[in-house]
Amino acid sequence: MSTDDSFAAAYREHYWAVSRFVARRLDAGEAHEVEEVVADVFSIAWRRRAELPEAPLPWLYAVARNCLANTVRGLGRRRRLLHRLGHYETVGGRQIAPSPDTESPGSWVHEALARLSPADQEALRLTTWEELGVEELAVALECSTGAAAMRLHRARRRLRTEIDRMRMNVRAGADSRD
Repeated sequence: MSTDDSFAAAYREHYWAVSRFVARRLDAGEAHEVEEVVADVFSIAWRRRAELPEAPLPWLYAVARNCLANTVRGLGRRRRLLHRLGHYETVGGRQIAPSPDTESPGSWVHEALARLSPADQEALRLTTWEELGVEELAVALECSTGAAAMRLHRARRRLRTEIDRMRMNVRAGADSRD
């Protein structure tokens, strides 16, 4: 199979997986950036099509992580510039405060995840949301398999600790109301 054919196959097979990967990592207000980031990912994959591995998805995730980092930095610069210029509505958008009694399902998991370092969050997301194995995680994180396994183990342990802390806080709050 030629490099052009292998790129075309990777594009057809993994476009939506890469799109979901990118969409899950951008804030809701930045959803319009998903197509741009995915286009950047596949543009890089096209330029480096001779280097595409046999199983390209973890490699595409690594490229997407780098493209996302560039996009997030650019969005941050844009927000800071708009803030300096005084366009507060554009910076913050219209904010609607949710009712205190409406909590989205599983929000406690996202809260616990948000308390972890970005590196821990990424290791957990890649294995859970993107369903990567340890070997594929190593490719996506650009590290050895042993390092990836250790990062994942530590991230899971830290997440468990955060969940236990949250559970203790909920119990303590319930006890004080009784």
